[in-house]
Amino acid sequence: MFKQILGKLPKKPSAKFWDNGESQTADNNNNQGGGDEALSQRSSSNGDNTDCVSFDVLPRLRDVSISEKQELFLKKLRLCCVVFDFAVEPQQNLKEKEIKRQTLLEVVDYVISSGNGKFTESVIQEGTKMISANLFSNPHRQWKNKTPEALDLEEEEGSLNPSWPHLQIVYEFLLRIVASPNTDPKISKKYIDHTFVLKLLDLFDSEDPREREYLKTILHRIYGRFMVHRPFIRKTMNNILYDFIFETGKHSGIAEFLEVLGSIINGFALPLKEEHKLFLTRVLIPLHKLKCLPNYHQQLSYCVIQFVEKDCKLADTVIRGMLKYWPVTNSSKEIMFLNELEEILEATQLTEFERCMIPLSRQIAQCLSSSHFQVAERALYLWNNDHVTNLVRQNSRIILPIVFPALEKNGSSHWNQAVKNLTENVLKVLSDTNPDLFEECLCKFQEDQQKAEDTKKKNGETWRQLEEIVASKGHTSMAK
Repeated sequence: MFKQILGKLPKKPSAKFWDNGESQTADNNNNQGGGDEALSQRSSSNGDNTDCVSFDVLPRLRDVSISEKQELFLKKLRLCCVVFDFAVEPQQNLKEKEIKRQTLLEVVDYVISSGNGKFTESVIQEGTKMISANLFSNPHRQWKNKTPEALDLEEEEGSLNPSWPHLQIVYEFLLRIVASPNTDPKISKKYIDHTFVLKLLDLFDSEDPREREYLKTILHRIYGRFMVHRPFIRKTMNNILYDFIFETGKHSGIAEFLEVLGSIINGFALPLKEEHKLFLTRVLIPLHKLKCLPNYHQQLSYCVIQFVEKDCKLADTVIRGMLKYWPVTNSSKEIMFLNELEEILEATQLTEFERCMIPLSRQIAQCLSSSHFQVAERALYLWNNDHVTNLVRQNSRIILPIVFPALEKNGSSHWNQAVKNLTENVLKVLSDTNPDLFEECLCKFQEDQQKAEDTKKKNGETWRQLEEIVASKGHTSMAK
């Protein structure tokens, strides 16, 4: 796709960019007219663009000698620091916008085809200036304010940034610079510093999914190449997630954050540091409680399971944390929890399972008793997992008495036939596994049912007697 964009480059640029509105010759001024003047005014009003120098029509990089390429490349980077308004006045400076877009494509192409020559510090410096001017400038961020605040985050599909024709190429330039073997991390870390990374992380809240996808890829590369930034990146992401969990509950880029974190967690060395375990308990587990969980549950589940697979002793912590935030009235979230729970149980050892099996079994019993057939069905499917079944079998004397009443009631009175059929299959498995225990549980269930019936009759009789007493007193008072 990007090669197709590059193929649209014209052979020669057809206009100029001026700095501070200063024309160089009368002919140039007449040729450019009001377009260059409007551009120069915008350039002079933007703090990021004050370093741009005036120049005539620039030749293409491929048309100059090797000795001239770097200086010409720097001039083109300075030219691209001019920021246009796409949101409020999209039809202004159309010619200049197209010239800038073509120039951006050319500088990206130069980075891609730069060969084995190392980028100088001046190239990195001017490149990061251009990136900062375009990505962190207010004109490109104004479009976000048009989204109604009342829009439900779960239903929001995201809106598209009108500045994307320029921003996409700037992101591509940043990605190529960060990933290029010609970029020396020791030099570039002076310019891709903590401030730069912080601003980049703030952009993850963009409502444009195309922008978040680029940011995710770029952050992957920065984390991989700049080891010095790794603690800062993790800390900053933690803080953003804390704010999302405990303050705002709104952020567009949580799924992308968690996808990056999934890769980071995958690379954690063993034994796990205390910092990483705290991240699990203070960030990942509380993320389950948010209303907008469906937007990022897949990525969150992957992160959590990574922890359990790396350190099986964390299984008890994770399961108890999930039980704490288990949804009460949201059946779709409950199904998500059950899906995640099965994957966690697959990585759980017997010792850790035994620590949490009682509260877990009680929660599973509630799911089995759910009137929502998909929740009950998903809970029953746990018995299709060989590892889960083995864990239950080894602790059947504790678990079966807890879940048996829910299973027995489902088999006899659940409204959904599919749930009834699955329940019968599970009961048969339990009966074949431990017939004596199964018979004990059945007898206990029947006794409890009979006691419940007797209590119900007794209560009914008590209420009947009370009603008679009240009625007789009422007749007596009326007779008086």
